Amino acid sequence: MSDHPFAALTPDTVLDAVESLGFLSDARTLTLNSYENRVFQIGIEGGQPLIAKFYRPDRWSDAAIREEHQFSIELAEREIPVIPPMQIDNETLFEHAGFRFTLFKRFGGRAPEFDNPDHLLMLGRLLGRLHAVGAMRPFEHRPTLDPASFGHASVDWLEQAGCVPENLRPAYFSVARDLLAEIDVRWLQHPFQPIRLHGDLHVGNLLWRDELLYMVDMDDCRMGPAIQDLWMMLSGERDQRQGQLAELVDGYNEFHDFDPRQLPLIESLRSLRLVHYSAWLARRWTDPAFPRHFPWFASERYWADQVLTLREQRAALDEPALRTF
Repeated sequence: MSDHPFAALTPDTVLDAVESLGFLSDARTLTLNSYENRVFQIGIEGGQPLIAKFYRPDRWSDAAIREEHQFSIELAEREIPVIPPMQIDNETLFEHAGFRFTLFKRFGGRAPEFDNPDHLLMLGRLLGRLHAVGAMRPFEHRPTLDPASFGHASVDWLEQAGCVPENLRPAYFSVARDLLAEIDVRWLQHPFQPIRLHGDLHVGNLLWRDELLYMVDMDDCRMGPAIQDLWMMLSGERDQRQGQLAELVDGYNEFHDFDPRQLPLIESLRSLRLVHYSAWLARRWTDPAFPRHFPWFASERYWADQVLTLREQRAALDEPALRTF
């Protein structure tokens, strides 16, 4: 019998959880794409389907989840396009059969086109509005993105877990430690005021609908530098990224002052994301969903590629930062 966190989350448990809040399901359940949590579309008798999100046990405290929910609600109340959780009797976090869950209204859309300058300008405006609210007060129960938690803790865990092939351990941990040591220096050289962030803003967490961009999945919201919510929108060669940044910043500055002093942190943040991602996969490997969807993680090729990628990142730290004009 499996002991992974979601082993007991059966289809009946999912339906019972939703019906415990007074809804009558039509027994139609569609599993949606999510690895960290489990997310389902549930058909409702006489109404629109609902989205039920079941949180991975032991990842977040109740207070941290409620703080995420409150941030989404605060943004929505200010007419910032996000998808907040449903409130039922003034509560957003529920529990059934030992699983914590929340409900959302179903909300469809399509991916934005970031080769379209107008979409980038709109995204910049959205992020400026997000950060204007995010800067009003700090999170009290959610973590901060920094080299200690995202970088050093990740590499320490990988070293202890033994998931890096023996013949690649010296190379991987040598380059990872060297990279993190340099990031520590850069972090001190470029101080910033942490604000509340989306935290994991990539194209998959944005929806285009009714001529608006919407942010979804605030599960990783945390404190950190504002540039964290911008850099993953930049792609291509340097001149392309420079042009994309200009569009983003033009929109951003309409609602919040962009701090160009954070631009030198982009490659540090990219590096931290790389090592954190590897550690995330390693930590979740006992969940059957992970070997099924990420089989390449257990290969020697993955770790050899990571050594090369981290070496490239170490060189990228010494490249001139993007700039605003």
